[in-house]
Amino acid sequence: MSQNKFPDGWDEEKVQQVLAHYEQQTEDEALAEDEAGVAPSETVMSVPRDLVPKGSGANRETPGLAPRA
Repeated sequence: MSQNKFPDGWDEEKVQQVLAHYEQQTEDEALAEDEAGVAPSETVMSVPRDLVPKGSGANRETPGLAPRA
């Protein structure tokens, strides 16, 4: 069985904490976070779904939203 590889400074615990944060967020909290924008020290990229590893959770549909075409 292979081990997960995490970026420097990340481990399974940190990943689980980030997942828990977003899974427990209300729609209003998520919207407020989105509207707050991205801090100048952050970078946001659009990545084609075909390039996102399956099982990463990054390509899941958001409950309550219509599926993407």
